[in-house]
Amino acid sequence: MNTIIKLNLQDDSTVNELWSLQHKAYRLEAELIGFREIPPLMETREMLSHSKEDFYGCFDEDEELMGAIAIEEESPGKLTITRMMVGPDFFRRGIASSLLEYVFEHFSGMEQYIVSTGKLNLPAVSLYSKHGFVPMGSQEVAPGVELIDFYRSGSL
Repeated sequence: MNTIIKLNLQDDSTVNELWSLQHKAYRLEAELIGFREIPPLMETREMLSHSKEDFYGCFDEDEELMGAIAIEEESPGKLTITRMMVGPDFFRRGIASSLLEYVFEHFSGMEQYIVSTGKLNLPAVSLYSKHGFVPMGSQEVAPGVELIDFYRSGSL
């Protein structure tokens, strides 16, 4: 059974594990969307440890970090999912869905949930659509690289 807990970014081993996971996951997204300058890939361990986001990690029975989600309430009632990452060894096991459901359950008072992903990251686009997110716009962040913004009502 998987366990989801809030991650302590003041703990060096937690930060190292999260940083490693982040780099594995976002390197794959960079390949999918054809853009290597994804902000999480530019981040150092020290920058990660000072993040204002709240991170939640999904662990297996051997206490291995399989995936993580980061959230930030950027304005009252609007919760932004700022990062979603799953280790490549744990793809297609429902980890990302479990992390989203955890956030919806534990932050159920929100009016709206917001997330963005690369238009060419079809697994992420599919995941968010499956969980009730609706595309509400897009922006080109680099030549040929488009991000889609998704919104989900808190009343679902």
